Amino acid sequence: MELALVVLVVAVALAFDYTNGFHDAANAIATSVSTRALTPRTALLMAAVFNLVGALLGEGVAQTIGSGIIAPPGGRHGLVIVLAGLFGAIAWNLITWWLGLPSSSSHALIGGLMGAGLASATQVQWAVILDKVIIPMIVSPLAGFSLAFLLMVGILWLFRRANAHKVQRRFRIAQTVSAAAMALGHGLQDAQKTMGVIVLALVAGGYHTGDSIPLWVKASAAIAISLGTYSGGWRIMRTLGRRVIELDPARGFAAETVAASVLYTTAFVFKAPISTTHTITSAIMGVGATKRLSAVRWGVAGNILTAWVLTIPMAGLFAAGMYQVWRFFLE
Repeated sequence: MELALVVLVVAVALAFDYTNGFHDAANAIATSVSTRALTPRTALLMAAVFNLVGALLGEGVAQTIGSGIIAPPGGRHGLVIVLAGLFGAIAWNLITWWLGLPSSSSHALIGGLMGAGLASATQVQWAVILDKVIIPMIVSPLAGFSLAFLLMVGILWLFRRANAHKVQRRFRIAQTVSAAAMALGHGLQDAQKTMGVIVLALVAGGYHTGDSIPLWVKASAAIAISLGTYSGGWRIMRTLGRRVIELDPARGFAAETVAASVLYTTAFVFKAPISTTHTITSAIMGVGATKRLSAVRWGVAGNILTAWVLTIPMAGLFAAGMYQVWRFFLE
């Protein structure tokens, strides 16, 4: 029974990773496509490749998810808890994807695990959640907005006397690099979260010890998120690339560069699972504010903020409900 549940949890985790791909991976390429720096097909292929590379670069975020959010018991009970958390995250991902809202798959997963943990009276590690989730959730968008605003101000000052057409053409080329960096950061952050859940399931089922990540787990998570990217990120891409603000290549470059830098710093230095959605969206708002504050469509931004606030509790509620359904398999 445990082996069948482990296989099921791994399959559902990869399904979540796939939904993460078409829900979140557009974050990596939306600005480049909207500014026509890259064609959609080229951008998707590049994102898939760099997601794969990024997923193989580290394990810090995966270890935080795999051992730092909840401590489920071993055996069937622990596997059902993890399974319920995944279903909660997938449900919220699908709802916000359908609405075209770039909410956080990372926080959906964390909220799902927390909700399933609370419903099952499993230990929830609140100190780690505060340090690795709540504080970064607040700080990363503020950092993304502020740093992107400052970088864009510097770019505007540096090229203030240059020919505008030539400058934008050069930044369109530079966006190829910044988009690749963003895709790498997305793989580094988001693919690792699924790896952590799979390892959590393997440990609960007695098929793995410790928090190291097997190579097959890394590869399967990276492939799943890449396939998801190719399949359907266009709804959210339109929101990020055009509805928040009309981007030009220079602003797209600045937003991607800052967002990628924040993703790398939190992954390698703090091992914190931050949201790529929060980071790139706030950076887009930051570069947009250099035009004028009214250039940012704050109504759209408000809808995105609402989705951010609701993500953890709603995914948690869905997961708690799924646990109540799945617990009958324990009896």
